[in-house]
Amino acid sequence: MSRVPVLEIGGTHVTAAVIDTEAGLPVPFSAVRQPVPADAPARELLDAIAAVTDRVDVPAAAHWGVAIPGPFDYAAGVGRFRGIGKFESLHGVDVGAELLGRLPGAPSGISFVNDADAFAIGEYQAGAAAGRRRAVCITLGTGVGSSFLDGGNPVVDGPDVPPGGRAHRIAVDGLPLEEVVSRRAIRRFYARAAALPDDHRLPDVHDIAGSARAGDAHALRTVRHCFGALGRALAPWCERFRPELLVVGGSMAGSWDLVGPAVRAGFESWAPGTAPPTATALRPADAPLIGAAHWALHRSAGTPPVRI
Repeated sequence: MSRVPVLEIGGTHVTAAVIDTEAGLPVPFSAVRQPVPADAPARELLDAIAAVTDRVDVPAAAHWGVAIPGPFDYAAGVGRFRGIGKFESLHGVDVGAELLGRLPGAPSGISFVNDADAFAIGEYQAGAAAGRRRAVCITLGTGVGSSFLDGGNPVVDGPDVPPGGRAHRIAVDGLPLEEVVSRRAIRRFYARAAALPDDHRLPDVHDIAGSARAGDAHALRTVRHCFGALGRALAPWCERFRPELLVVGGSMAGSWDLVGPAVRAGFESWAPGTAPPTATALRPADAPLIGAAHWALHRSAGTPPVRI
């Protein structure tokens, strides 16, 4: 199976592509991305997810890889979305069976993988984490995604990782991490710091980053507070897991010139010398697709994951 079709299902979009597993990269010009109505009824949502694949040259009888955010029963292919504001209509739905009936090329099967794990595996295969035995990969967007990789495999239990291997389950300053570091938390903190009135339109994170670069004191305080908390939250787990590299992706990675120093300061405030080397993702767009293909390739073969 040299070509693996994949889907990356995000909160606002879906991307379909075909991955060349010999090159370990997307087939040139194969990736197609389009919006997806995350709050639509199940049938409409599933139709929209599958529709993007009509624009991709898909191998027949292929085993698909699908990267999708949690909460999700990845082994059973069933949605567990409840109270998170997206994909609510897929709660309890056998997404695997529904997609098998919609995807082109009479697919032979589907393997689902957490989107943060897919990103991390893709960076291990062909990006910043290549050649590193242990790496922690985080994505900073609407929330905080994470994956603790050992030999390219996500570690989801044991004393060296947070519950489920998920950083969003860590508490910091007595609060869940995403109540301190997330799009909504960053905007909320800035509004308080700047004493904005309740009816004022809140700037988005990239606007706050721009203001911080321009020297705005409230924006600088926001970046240092929120991302310093991220460093403090990750520090004890990195001390346990001992990654060779911390890889950062997601939309906020574009402001790493601001975010990075704040994260490192958070590490140092917890314990000097605990911050691992850091790098931004080399394949921010392709990594989840590559990771999903890698996952599907080995799940379909019944073999443990190894580098493609």
